Amino acid sequence: MPYIHFTEEQKLRAASVNLEEFLRARGETLIRSGLDKRLASDHSVTVRANEWYDHATEEGGGPISFVRTFYNMSYPEAVSFLLSGEMGAWGALDEVYPAMNRRPARRRKPFALPPANSDMRRVFAYLLQKRFIDRDALTAFVREKRIYESREPSKDGTKTYHNAVFVGYDEHGVPRHAHKRGLYTEGKAFKGNVEGGDPAYSFHHDGAGDLLYVFEAPVDMLSFITLHPQNWREHSYAALCGVSEHALLKRLELNPGIRRIILCLDHDAAGIEAAGRLEDILREKGYAQAARLLPEHKDWNESLKAEHGLKVQPAEEHPQTAAAEKLCARLLATAAALPQSARPEDRLPALSRDCRRELRLGREDAACAVLEDMAALSLFAAAREYRQMGGGASPDALAEQLRASFRPHENRSALLSRIDDIAATLAAALELSSADGLRSEARKEEQAEAFMNLALVCAKAVIRHEADELKQTREQENRYEPAIRMEIK
Repeated sequence: MPYIHFTEEQKLRAASVNLEEFLRARGETLIRSGLDKRLASDHSVTVRANEWYDHATEEGGGPISFVRTFYNMSYPEAVSFLLSGEMGAWGALDEVYPAMNRRPARRRKPFALPPANSDMRRVFAYLLQKRFIDRDALTAFVREKRIYESREPSKDGTKTYHNAVFVGYDEHGVPRHAHKRGLYTEGKAFKGNVEGGDPAYSFHHDGAGDLLYVFEAPVDMLSFITLHPQNWREHSYAALCGVSEHALLKRLELNPGIRRIILCLDHDAAGIEAAGRLEDILREKGYAQAARLLPEHKDWNESLKAEHGLKVQPAEEHPQTAAAEKLCARLLATAAALPQSARPEDRLPALSRDCRRELRLGREDAACAVLEDMAALSLFAAAREYRQMGGGASPDALAEQLRASFRPHENRSALLSRIDDIAATLAAALELSSADGLRSEARKEEQAEAFMNLALVCAKAVIRHEADELKQTREQENRYEPAIRMEIK
């Protein structure tokens, strides 16, 4: 996009857009969560007024950063989008999304380690007996003062809380981050990062080798070392204390000898998405030898508990992955049933209009059925182009290519916000198809890729919609299951 000059007043208006109203206008459903609103389509993202925060990536900001992050736009595109199409200082359109006053930024609290208890009896009991962490590994971290037991009074002074504290030091040996884990074994234990810490220096171990293992939580890191103790001190380990990339990038910056990275995040939807996002970041940084290693159960401590014969939380596959496999099978069946003389170019424009109409009427299921037809026709058209080139990919190979190219962490926006992108992708494919003159091999290849791109953008919208419906069904089943058990009892 060419350079656009925005006035300071325009920038301020874009930065002051009410995010809650903006998201509702874009078709998102917001769920109340305390003082915040949580996105129904992505429960890790909360908004309040004109601010947002992603609890999975520990990132947030205002409307401009939201549009750049979730709509994949550049800064000028995001500002223009929030101003409803105003193009720099020469725009004449009125803004659609209401603005509100921006609250002053909250001052960051200085970081300080929680006060230590006089002994570590509870920490050792919890990590050894309840979490089954190897005693030698635990002792090694305790001796380095990376793990200790805190003793903290409640706000009203009536209680005392004991937590396991996992400390992260900087390159000068100064504590810069701490993660607390409650030591109570009944109910849901407290866990969280100490305020004011630098996430780049979360709990870690630096070895001399070229291999780095990356985890979500300190207990998972210790569990993995317990499960794979051989020469563990030679390797490097980092607990992100979340899923943001800060600690990973800091370890790579301070340890240039690391060339191999193993992402050992949780085996659930959030962990799978985070691993995909981290792979992209590592690839951009030039780390080609990055791989995933999923635990057999939900996380590495659950796998460790399974070794001791305990009932554990099972692994959770990403709902979009399952939806993608089913959809690609349906697309292949539909494309294979089309006659060889079919011309997708003749039907696609009308289907695109049908999709917009269904969305205007609020019928997302019907709109997705249309998009599925568009994806199947696009897959057929791509296979036709390859066939005319004298071989190439068959429809089933293209369907597999479509499934393999799908990545859940890149598929987050609501259905309504995708329509313009789908229309632009369709227009690009049709423009190539209608161009005059003889078509070279290179042009046929370009045409095939254009139809594959159209199939992908249509398929991604359907996959997200079906995965959300599956997720809602599971949540309802989980909500009603306790009541059913009580009734049976």
